[in-house]
Amino acid sequence: MTVPSILITPAAGHADAPLVVLGPSLGTSTILWEDVIPALAAQFRVVAWDLPGHGASPAASESFTVEELADAVADAVGEPFLYAGVSLGGAVGLCLALRHPAQVRRAAVVASGAKLGEPEGWLERAAQVRAQSTSSLIIPSAQRWFAPDSIARRPELSGRLLHALQGADDESYALCCEALAAYDVRGSLGEIRMPVLAVWGQYDGVAPEAKSAEIASGVTDGSIAEIADAAHLPPAEQPEAVAATLLQFFWEAR
Repeated sequence: MTVPSILITPAAGHADAPLVVLGPSLGTSTILWEDVIPALAAQFRVVAWDLPGHGASPAASESFTVEELADAVADAVGEPFLYAGVSLGGAVGLCLALRHPAQVRRAAVVASGAKLGEPEGWLERAAQVRAQSTSSLIIPSAQRWFAPDSIARRPELSGRLLHALQGADDESYALCCEALAAYDVRGSLGEIRMPVLAVWGQYDGVAPEAKSAEIASGVTDGSIAEIADAAHLPPAEQPEAVAATLLQFFWEAR
């Protein structure tokens, strides 16, 4: 295992404002957050990061854990920050809260959980991608990612997100799947002391309300919020609602 390399976008917003770091879902890129960033940047300094082999981040060739992804984010940022991440990016947020509590001021965990799926499912997906590439995931990912009307409502952005999945490095994607197969912080939630907001999409079958409720009840200072008419990628599906939810949560830390 090793700490992977990731890249972070240039900061948007005021140079002297508190920093917000945004994390991606597996198979996406910083595109996921592009319609939320302007609203956050009006009050904060905002950066986003890409998973290994996704977007601008270099491909990975060695195994890593979700905890090591969290270490990579903390090292790359290098200062205190507020955090929001989706799915795998949300799992990284919980690991950041556990491993870097002096650096993470608040964490919003979006469409995620303290455990996601079953190990065998992630290992099967890793094998599929190595054999057939991420192109084989386009249809099932579209079905998981988007609420019934999301693609019709935002066809251009939905298409770009699916293209980002197709463009992800196959081995890096598979290694992310293997990291998720080993991920389970349910027994450690009580160690998280900073405020945590667990957010779910109304139609999310991957990380439904029960996942958010488990997080909020397990940490010391947890709360929950639903994003209506969204599934597994709320920042892309309902950017205004996500921005408003995060602004309210982060504003209390200013």
